Amino acid sequence: MFCEHRWDRSLAFGETVFPCPRPGPAPMLLWLLLILAPGRQPAGALPKALLLLKPPWSTAFEGETVTLFCKDHHSLAWEYVSWYHNETPLRKQSGRLQISKSGHYRCKTQRSSLSDPVHVQFLPDWLVLQASHPAFERDKVVLRCRGKEEEDIMERTYYKNEEKIGSSYNSNITVYPAFNDDSTYRCTASGMYILGMSWTETSRPLKIQVQELFPSPVLTASPSWPIEGSPVTLTCETWLPPLTSRTRLQFCFFKEHRALGAGWSNSPELQIPTMWSEGTASYWCQARTVIPRILKTSPRSQIRVHRVPVSDVNLETQPPVGQLIEGEDLVLICSVAAGTGTVTFSWHREGSERSLGRKTQNALSAELRIASVREQDAGRYYCAADNLDGPVLSKRIRITPRVPVSRPVLTIRGPRSQAVEGDVVELRCEAQRGSPPILYRFYHEDVPLGSSSAPSGGEASLNLSLTAEHSGNYSCEANNSLRVQRSKMVSLSITVPVSHPVLTLNPDVAQAMVGDVLELRCEAQRGSPPILYWFYHEDVILGNTSAPFGGGASFNLSLTTEHSGNYSCGADNGLGAQSSETVSLNITGLCKNKVTHITVGVIGCLLSMLGLAATAALVGRFRTQRKSGAIPRNIGSVPGPDPPAQALHSPPSLSRPALMELQPLYSNVSPGDDDLVYSQIWIRQHREGSPAHSPRTHQKGEEPAIVYSEVKRADPYDPARQDREEAAEGYENVPCTSLALDH
Repeated sequence: MFCEHRWDRSLAFGETVFPCPRPGPAPMLLWLLLILAPGRQPAGALPKALLLLKPPWSTAFEGETVTLFCKDHHSLAWEYVSWYHNETPLRKQSGRLQISKSGHYRCKTQRSSLSDPVHVQFLPDWLVLQASHPAFERDKVVLRCRGKEEEDIMERTYYKNEEKIGSSYNSNITVYPAFNDDSTYRCTASGMYILGMSWTETSRPLKIQVQELFPSPVLTASPSWPIEGSPVTLTCETWLPPLTSRTRLQFCFFKEHRALGAGWSNSPELQIPTMWSEGTASYWCQARTVIPRILKTSPRSQIRVHRVPVSDVNLETQPPVGQLIEGEDLVLICSVAAGTGTVTFSWHREGSERSLGRKTQNALSAELRIASVREQDAGRYYCAADNLDGPVLSKRIRITPRVPVSRPVLTIRGPRSQAVEGDVVELRCEAQRGSPPILYRFYHEDVPLGSSSAPSGGEASLNLSLTAEHSGNYSCEANNSLRVQRSKMVSLSITVPVSHPVLTLNPDVAQAMVGDVLELRCEAQRGSPPILYWFYHEDVILGNTSAPFGGGASFNLSLTTEHSGNYSCGADNGLGAQSSETVSLNITGLCKNKVTHITVGVIGCLLSMLGLAATAALVGRFRTQRKSGAIPRNIGSVPGPDPPAQALHSPPSLSRPALMELQPLYSNVSPGDDDLVYSQIWIRQHREGSPAHSPRTHQKGEEPAIVYSEVKRADPYDPARQDREEAAEGYENVPCTSLALDH
């Protein structure tokens, strides 16, 4: 027999063409079982192996051979393969098996379970109908009508259930049988004898049983008995044959009639984060292919969930204990270490019958927020948790809101109402509200004086020994690390007792003269105003003077002989009088300045009188000359008779000044003091009964009047001195006769 082997790219394996003699007897009925319907595979079992044929036809002519291959999900197996013929194991364990006997064949590898059986037949017929292997549901199946003498066949015709589905001379046809398709296929071949007569051959009928593309899925849960609240992984288990690995499956999971997750996905697994016990509930899944569209559903199954009672109930706070500030929100967090199912949480405050709040949820913790916590919310808190096995309580925790300090109040306490230098005063600072510890700081004109801490809250104080420099504004500051507050300013005035005053004399001489004006000046170097000064002569009060703004005070005294003795002064500002040391003063006669003034005045008067006498003599001489004609009358400005000629050469007549006619004379006399100028004025009175034109004469026994006027001499660069001189401006009458008689 001559055979020709030719490969066809449209098939998984090559086809073989055998030009053989004309068939003999009539064809026999052929029942070809390509793939038996697969059985259900238990969950977790290895996928089935796939048995392949080469050439890929399950029907062949007697005398031909077929090679079997065993394939698992990864690749073809070349060793350690178990072979079975009509359920009888074969000794051969290589990866390929060559057969020539009809029967059912199966295989299994180390990574797969037993394959579905394949029925291979070797027929003695002249014409056979072959179907490609393997065939899956809704996949294409190639039908080939083959004769032993192919060159004699002129036409091939294919039938399905006795209905013609196609014809051709030398080509195959493709059909798409459904799963569990009961249709019967056959073919006929026709040709011509040499004598021109036609002939026809018919193949045995062929019934194709198609393998499932993938088995119905099975839903599994891991763990199979989950604890309530724990995660569970659902798996929709199915598999595709190795040759259909390019086909993509999609999966969807259901709880009762509700889809879980995001719906259809490419993953056969679904993660449920927490599994709850909600009575009887059934779960199932579906698997499908898009092309071709095949949908299969798993059986429904129930997942038993184990419930765990709550335990280790714990209460926490946010912010943590000890860091809560009044006015902030308090969050109470109640949690359990173990417990499943629906848990009811409740929060309580010790001493209160009603709960602060209640929540029921499928969680191991819950929160309760208390807004704007106040100081009166302090107390012991706890929570309870219950999942139908009875409430379990947490430990109690004490919550005390920290209160920021309020604005402090500063008080100053001393031994008397008016603070006096040398007193010790207490600066007391107190914040009415605020959590301890509180640090107080004391300030004088914003300069820190010191600090004091109140570990348990309340007030703090600082003792201060007063000096004059401590007058001013005081404040204090409270700080408890939550807030810093400054008090209002408190003013403190320090009264300073007067020091011992110092008495000075002006002029500063130990001996003075009668008539001098003596200035007694008393001044205390220290002491708060106003200060009242007293002046004493031999402990006899002379007078007093007030200094409203502090400083010294003066008292003027016109001296007499009785003013000799010891002088002193006292100062008092209401805090105790202080006396000065005594100063001695001796009074003798007139003062030197006045003697000088009077002496200068007398000399001035005498010089004036001599000048008048000389003038009178010259006038008499002029009159004599005019009478003698020596001098014209219009010469001179003094009227009178012309003087005789002999009088021009005679000495002036020295008549007594008392008999001489005198004119009022004004003379400025400088007493030697740069600050004083005295004007000496001579005034002559008319005698009673004397004519008006009679000359004024100075009669013996008549006391002239001398008037001294003190004229200020202004210093343009000393305004204070001008004011002082204006205040001291005055006039004093001094008897001129006594001065003249003394000299």
